[in-house]
Amino acid sequence: MPKAQFVTVTQAESGQKLLQFLKRRLKGDVPQGAIQRWIRKGQVRVDKGRKKPFDRIDEGQVVHIPPYTPGEEKIVSTQGTLPIAHEDDHILVIAKPAGLAVHGGDNIDDSITARIRARFSEADFMPTLAHRLDKDTSGLLLAAKDYPTLTTLNNAFASGTVTKLYLAWVNGQWPESDTTLVEDRMEKQGTPGNETVQTGSGKVARARITPLITEQDKTLLAVELLTGRTHQIRVQLASRGHAVLGDHKYGKGHVRGNMRLHCYLMSTDGQTFTLPPDWNGKWQVPDDILRNAQRLVIE
Repeated sequence: MPKAQFVTVTQAESGQKLLQFLKRRLKGDVPQGAIQRWIRKGQVRVDKGRKKPFDRIDEGQVVHIPPYTPGEEKIVSTQGTLPIAHEDDHILVIAKPAGLAVHGGDNIDDSITARIRARFSEADFMPTLAHRLDKDTSGLLLAAKDYPTLTTLNNAFASGTVTKLYLAWVNGQWPESDTTLVEDRMEKQGTPGNETVQTGSGKVARARITPLITEQDKTLLAVELLTGRTHQIRVQLASRGHAVLGDHKYGKGHVRGNMRLHCYLMSTDGQTFTLPPDWNGKWQVPDDILRNAQRLVIE
């Protein structure tokens, strides 16, 4: 017979709302509605007292969880390892390859989040991503290894204080030689399943664009994102006639193999992370060009 559990809140879990804490601890075995009923009826206790779903819990408190029947053990991804660019006690920086989805879904068994679950299956607090990248975009992904760090990262992304620098090979010669501020209004349009992001109306999207290498038929751009709209870089560049090479959605007529868009640098709270793109041959970016790109955003 299932037994009640008495779980001590760890430092990594401290600061969460009670409902969040239980959802993470129970790993999907109990529906959210059932957890809320437990709390409402007093079946969940914190230090022997009743709490509301959105009350926050602190390190060292003891949470009483009523008996429940665990579900079947979930299958986690074993299709590949989790590529890590940096890890410390609080933050996990993932080197996302192009072609790997961030989140799973219909007919998607392998993903960054699945690999995180496999790598950290015994963690009290499963590392949680603070942002995302498109499936065909490579580069840096930041995840928090504890709830206080997740809150800090979420606030930094929401307030626009995270420095984000991307590299993109685009079709044709970019017309400007210096850094240019581009600004558009963007929103999703089209029927569900066939949506695209279009310029002209919607939320404001801003970025600073600097050419790094200009060739006869293509340009390497450094793109500093000042906002974080869906498909922002791809749409803003394509709308100006310089689609990201390899972009099957917005670069029709200029598709050449894999998409050449890479999150190269992210900086927040005094920490700066960089990851050179894994591009070879004519796409390779020399070290001196990478240093020039860094100097655009880091003094």
